[in-house]
Amino acid sequence: MTAMDDDDDGYLLLINNADTVLSGVQAGREYGVGQGEAVLLTASEALKMAGTDWNVWTTMVVPSAALIQAFPQIDDRLALKIGAENEALDLLKRYCQMLETGRPLASPDLIAHATRTIVDLIGLATGAKGQAAELAGQRSPRAARLEAVLAKIADNFANPGISAQAVAQELGLSARYVHDLLQETGISFSERVLELRLQKAHKMLSQRHKGDMRVSDIALTCGFSDVSYFNRRFRRRFGHTPTSAR
Repeated sequence: MTAMDDDDDGYLLLINNADTVLSGVQAGREYGVGQGEAVLLTASEALKMAGTDWNVWTTMVVPSAALIQAFPQIDDRLALKIGAENEALDLLKRYCQMLETGRPLASPDLIAHATRTIVDLIGLATGAKGQAAELAGQRSPRAARLEAVLAKIADNFANPGISAQAVAQELGLSARYVHDLLQETGISFSERVLELRLQKAHKMLSQRHKGDMRVSDIALTCGFSDVSYFNRRFRRRFGHTPTSAR
């Protein structure tokens, strides 16, 4: 659905309608949205998204000018998960469904009113308007700490002893704070570590010069201490066994 025509790339409100998780990275933030959840993205930046073999989503396209005029700091809300229980998101879904199933609007005044309503609801759903917007100024330190947490995980995910507690201690934070930061991205600490380990293992298995390494050795190198667990999670993630990935 497009709120109104515009020449620029616009913003995309992606709503996941399937029981899968859609994940990606934008604006330096990773996101993962489950069924009924949403995320605001921008079409002006490269967008890579991963899911499963069967994904269903709705994309609402909103002109950049419309959102920026209403919410100058809207980019602060990019790639932050909007929960399925968000009342503004629920109302936005129902409002757009009403517009799509009814007769097309012809009156310029009504079109302008509908556009303002959609923009306003997006502002409420993303937190660009209301109490969350008042706290936006406090996000810069949180964003910096989140980047530091993600960097620590990326550097140490292959360590079998990595934990939220250890990362928090190294950064002078509490484990609860680390979990809260990661919750904003939609991907938990354990899920993030697992994904990084699986991706590294998949890459190693596909490299010819690693052909003489046993699967079990690759699993251990990537941080897995239980080879059976590695085999199960690898097959669930990629749809085939580690051996067939070679």
